[in-house]
Amino acid sequence: MGKKIKKEAEPPPKDVFDPLTIESKKAATVVLMLNSPEEEILAKACEAIYRFALKGEENKATLLELGAVEPLTKLLTHEDKIVRRNATMIFGILASNNDVKKLLRELDVMNSVIAQLAPEEEVVIHEFASLCLANMSAEYTSKVQIFEHGGLEPLIRLLSSPDPDVKKNSIECIYNLAQDFQCRATIQELNAIPSILELLKSEYPIIQLLALKTLGVITNDKESRAMLRDSQGMDLLIKILETKELNDLHIEALAVIANCLEDMDTMVLIQQTGGLKKLLAFAENSTIPDIQKNAAKAITKAAYDPENRKLFHEQEVEKCLIALLSSESDGTKIAASQAISAMCEHSGSKEFFNHQGIPQLIQLLKSDNEEVREAAALALANLTTCNPANANAAAEADAIDPLINTLSSKRDGAIANAATVLTNMATQEALRGSIQSRDVMGALLAPLRSANTVVQSKAALAVAATACDAEARAELRNSGGLEPLVELLRSKNDEVRRHASWAMTVCASDELMATELCRLGALDILEEINLSVSRKNKFSEAAYNKLLNNNLSLKYSQTGYLSSSNIIGDGFYDYGRINPGTKLLPLKDLCLQEPNDIRAILLVNSKSSDVSPPPSTEDKSSDIGYGRSISSSSSLRRASKEKTSAGVGSPTEEKSEPTSGRNTALSKGTTKEKGLRKGRGKKEEEKVKEEEELITVPKWAGEGSPEKEWYPPFDPDFCVYVYEVTKSILPINSIKEQIEALANSLPLTLKQKRKELKKFFISILNHISTKNQN
Repeated sequence: MGKKIKKEAEPPPKDVFDPLTIESKKAATVVLMLNSPEEEILAKACEAIYRFALKGEENKATLLELGAVEPLTKLLTHEDKIVRRNATMIFGILASNNDVKKLLRELDVMNSVIAQLAPEEEVVIHEFASLCLANMSAEYTSKVQIFEHGGLEPLIRLLSSPDPDVKKNSIECIYNLAQDFQCRATIQELNAIPSILELLKSEYPIIQLLALKTLGVITNDKESRAMLRDSQGMDLLIKILETKELNDLHIEALAVIANCLEDMDTMVLIQQTGGLKKLLAFAENSTIPDIQKNAAKAITKAAYDPENRKLFHEQEVEKCLIALLSSESDGTKIAASQAISAMCEHSGSKEFFNHQGIPQLIQLLKSDNEEVREAAALALANLTTCNPANANAAAEADAIDPLINTLSSKRDGAIANAATVLTNMATQEALRGSIQSRDVMGALLAPLRSANTVVQSKAALAVAATACDAEARAELRNSGGLEPLVELLRSKNDEVRRHASWAMTVCASDELMATELCRLGALDILEEINLSVSRKNKFSEAAYNKLLNNNLSLKYSQTGYLSSSNIIGDGFYDYGRINPGTKLLPLKDLCLQEPNDIRAILLVNSKSSDVSPPPSTEDKSSDIGYGRSISSSSSLRRASKEKTSAGVGSPTEEKSEPTSGRNTALSKGTTKEKGLRKGRGKKEEEKVKEEEELITVPKWAGEGSPEKEWYPPFDPDFCVYVYEVTKSILPINSIKEQIEALANSLPLTLKQKRKELKKFFISILNHISTKNQN
């Protein structure tokens, strides 16, 4: 046998590249490998990049700078399953970077990512694809893209995945998408609530928490609340509250319950199953402030419905709320006060809080926390509205001082609420006096000047309620409150204008205030308002008429007539008709003018500073006179310069009520006499004058100084005539005979008109008689 010869190995083909193992320590090199056509290289490169990206945010930014994102997006649809899986894993990690998110939106890869949620894909692909979507859905533009590419349906399907990470990522993405109302509507259509409720049974707290947060958002819609109720969701929520081990979920569970309690059917269901009682007991007994706060918020939301308030009252919710007012947490105090405000719509609750609750709320008005004071003031405002008993209870608990202090709060809501409470209290005379004694007018000055229309409105209303007597009005005037009140008439807000007009009507109840308001331009503003169909209101018309009725000289010059209820007093003068927009000068300015060709100014003035009261009580009761005093402007000036016993009472003096008759503008006048002349001789007059020189004579409309006082002249003959007529007709019992006696007593200068005037008076009498018969 011959020797065996070893067979030589065949050399490799010349056109085949020998296998090469590459070890790279540079990320840039691996990124370049993403463009390789070989599946094995792509898979390994993706795996290396995934591990690199997991190490931190800096590495993610590095991969973005190296241009790794764009070639990776192409691998999401690669035919090789491993390459596709590894690429999806990378995007699940990279999508937490904001710059990467922005680039992914520009590259429009959402459809490719959503495609990885298909049922046939591996669980790991589901995990990282849903993670990518969860990270992307934190921004609005990405939410729109996910929704438009139909991402909701596969995400809801994955809520039933066996993998907890897939569940967690899917519910997180759904929670972010549910912030948009269109997505919420789609979630309802896809019947997602049963799947979300199932997550509440998960052993992972993060999944339970995200499920509760999602339910808290979608149950803002009525249809979702009904779906949750039909799916026995309330039972699950109550069980969570009853389980102490799940206390980290109690706050979110209460938020969902708060939404559900707005639905009447759900409220009835929870009440019938005993859940409502458990809820109230849970809120009252809990020691966690946030839980108490959310429980109070749940009550507040539900209490806006009348039927819910009735059910709450039956469960004695008031006791729970009063207990929450004593919490150490400001947030709980605020929520409890707001719940009391909502429950105040129920009369039974209002009555309950009359005995308990009001003192605690008043204590909260003294809190350093402005929000607490605002919420407490709101509760007191609702409690005292149309409820005198609660207003008295607030006064008895010393509410007035803290309420007035709250008018200087930094929060507009607190100021408006405090003003409302004071308005409610001021409707009772006894309480109004207590409020006025605390310098309320000075405290209302800043709210009247507020830029907030609600504060302006409530402050004006408070002025209207408290300025019901002369002292309060004087205090308002002295504190400078009339100027901002007049300015509020210019407001574009209807309620502000209406309440300011109401306050103006109250303030114009005496001549001095009416004169001052007219000086500040109130009458002109009201006239402009009343000419506007859209801006005028009943109060603006009433205020305008009130100002005119307490400034009869101006009213007669503007309108040319006075009504039967207008009582002419001393100081009335007839300047003649003035054109719209023309100012009527004060009597003093007119008197000091030089003579001109304008018609004479007619003055009615029967009162002098040197007249002493008549000695008999009979004379004192006869204090109403009829007649007229006519003086030209030159004679007025002459009388003023000569100071011939000139002087009248202040316009602030109260006017007496007429006993009978009708006053015309020029020929008749009535006054409340403090003293009436009796036709004394000159010696007697001089004696009386000497006795009264020590008496301080009041100023005319506050004009001038003690050294330079000015008083309009009076007509002594007219004064005697008023006294004699009053003395003669008042003892007569018959109105007809009084009118005849008045007509017969006219001065001789009017005898030729006596018959006509007598007929005129008798026609008035007949009109009165006919009206009384009707």
